[in-house]
Amino acid sequence: MEKILKCHVGIGEAVEGEALVADDNFSARYDLDRIKGVFSRPTHALSGQSYKDKILVFNTAKGGVASAWMLHEMTSRDMAPKAILFNTANTILAQGAALSGLAMCDRFEDGDVTKLIATGDIVSVNPGEGRVVVKARGD
Repeated sequence: MEKILKCHVGIGEAVEGEALVADDNFSARYDLDRIKGVFSRPTHALSGQSYKDKILVFNTAKGGVASAWMLHEMTSRDMAPKAILFNTANTILAQGAALSGLAMCDRFEDGDVTKLIATGDIVSVNPGEGRVVVKARGD
């Protein structure tokens, strides 16, 4: 069964991939090992898991300018997620997503996106339409 979620019009091209979800915040600068492609901060909910080519789903973005250029660096080395979805993003990370060509959306009308999407779900993100389609893993 598919769920269609509405959100604020986002950034980037439409993409599809497997979700990796955490009721946690996200900093490209402090949470990731950008060489190995895994979450490296020991206290992060996704510590040790690969983010490469995933649709990441978080509560909010954190960090400043360094997070923005980290997204660009990750994309340039083919070590980036396909998209990042947030309950609320910050303008710095939005700028980083735009610079790197990474799909990003936030402000979901249906509630907490970390509860609406589960790890392993297949997610189609269409930032230009402000629409995310979620297909449960077993469907």
